[in-house]
Amino acid sequence: MKRFFLVSFLLSLFLNGFSQTAIIKQDPVINQMITEVSAQNIESIVRKLVSFGTRHTLSDTTSKKTGIGAARNWIKLEMEKYAKESGGRLNVEFDTFTLPADGRRVLVPTSMKNVLAILPGTDPADDRIYIVSGHYDSRASDVMDAKIAAPGANDDASGTAATMEIARVMSKQKFNCTLIFVAMVGEEQGLYGASNLAKKAKELKWNVAGMITNDIVGNTYGMETGLKDNRSVRVFSEGVPGGETPQQSSSRANTGSENDYDARQFARYFKEVGERYVEQADVKLIYRRDRYLRGGDHTAFSREGFSAIRVTEMNENFERQHQDLRTENGVDYGDTPDFVDYAYTQKVARLNLATLANLALAPRQPENVGVITSGLTNKTSLKWEAPKGEKPQGYYVVMRETSSPVWERKFFFTDTKAELSYSKDNFIFGVQSVDADGHESMVVIPKAVR
Repeated sequence: MKRFFLVSFLLSLFLNGFSQTAIIKQDPVINQMITEVSAQNIESIVRKLVSFGTRHTLSDTTSKKTGIGAARNWIKLEMEKYAKESGGRLNVEFDTFTLPADGRRVLVPTSMKNVLAILPGTDPADDRIYIVSGHYDSRASDVMDAKIAAPGANDDASGTAATMEIARVMSKQKFNCTLIFVAMVGEEQGLYGASNLAKKAKELKWNVAGMITNDIVGNTYGMETGLKDNRSVRVFSEGVPGGETPQQSSSRANTGSENDYDARQFARYFKEVGERYVEQADVKLIYRRDRYLRGGDHTAFSREGFSAIRVTEMNENFERQHQDLRTENGVDYGDTPDFVDYAYTQKVARLNLATLANLALAPRQPENVGVITSGLTNKTSLKWEAPKGEKPQGYYVVMRETSSPVWERKFFFTDTKAELSYSKDNFIFGVQSVDADGHESMVVIPKAVR
């Protein structure tokens, strides 16, 4: 059913006499794609990956039935089926690299392979790239045991299956910019696959506008807490990036924008757009790079300066994660497919799809966004430039309380400047491009200009 979303607050009259209520509408094409995401397909992929016995990074690469070699070859073949269904637009390839022995997690030089499915954008002027991934390797209790059964159904066949399923659906459509769907290798050994791809992206000067990793997205029951939650999904995002420059640090201190770096904007976007399209989904913004003492493939991209977030379930079950298959005191241990909630993983996949599709159909971000600070005033004056070679239908100026985690109001403008009767000292502002169909770009936080 079509729904139209009215932003929470009616908008105030602007000082220039122009005002419009921001109406956020759903795109029927995105809605159709969401209905095509299948829980049955996700389950089939998870069970197939589990059937390889182990997908440990250092396991057998020559067998056609067991080990990581058989798993990655099957993933590539499956992605190639999607490529045929896409009319040849989806390009599938291995990202192959050799990891030298490190004396810790990799004892001998090892050839590793990410599986990439690349859907090129249709706009030659739009060089944005969005990457979405899950990791297909698995482990049991001993991180170095490459032979013991390691089904890895939830960690992370679930994230790999979600990524593959949205690749199947999205590759049938056309988008302005490029989407790359990745089954990563070596996450359990040390984020090796993601580190290689992130470094490659930086060396080749890819414009990676955002990266999502889906890691552990199939469990809805917390054994320790007794909580069952099939609505909530956590999105982790870092605040101040490790590569912050002195100039950025100074600007952050002056504007109080420590909560507004790109990863936080990506997480907010995921919540806003995901919840717009997916029923009974509550996206929880977790303002940390990851959980205590842990990391994921998004971490490797964050280290290279890219905007990256982690999507994961609300209540992890540690009796299933990184566990040898066994029964102790009546408790079943091990990460097996019968304990994955496939309807929940379907919901996570749909949240990913809605976010990526809305971004990839949207205009590029406005440029040189600034808040004017040349005089003391209780008003806010903003100015910006249209994306090069592109004229969006208009722009949203977004606003929130400094203490609010999400944007609370949207003001629509067709010009590249705005004046609002709210103090820049009391609120956080941002600007995003929007097209005639309501697809919004990521929000850009203004810099202080005179």
